[in-house]
Amino acid sequence: QVQLVESGGGLVQPGGSLRLSCAVSGATSNSVVMRWYRQAPGKERELVAAITPAGHILNYAESVQDRFTISRDNANNMVYLQMNKLKPEDTAVYYCHAVVGLMVYWGKGTLVTVSS
Repeated sequence: QVQLVESGGGLVQPGGSLRLSCAVSGATSNSVVMRWYRQAPGKERELVAAITPAGHILNYAESVQDRFTISRDNANNMVYLQMNKLKPEDTAVYYCHAVVGLMVYWGKGTLVTVSS
């Protein structure tokens, strides 16, 4: 059983930064690919970034390339999403995601609002 708890969302002005955190628990938390997704109002959920168990970056959405950085701290069972140069279109609920075997796990999400 894997549990994911996101934190770090909030209101930020355009051009600002936020760091999202995902606390991971479960027997296999350090051996799975971790992903961040987001869902903006009225839109489908989309993949933002993914990272391997060893910390190698799998991919970024084109819209966040060069602005967002995914990382993980396996010793403390944490996954992060550093978001810089935020834009209003980055406004969304951000979710942590993991797949273990046939099971898909999601956190409850954290809301990021980019507005002046």
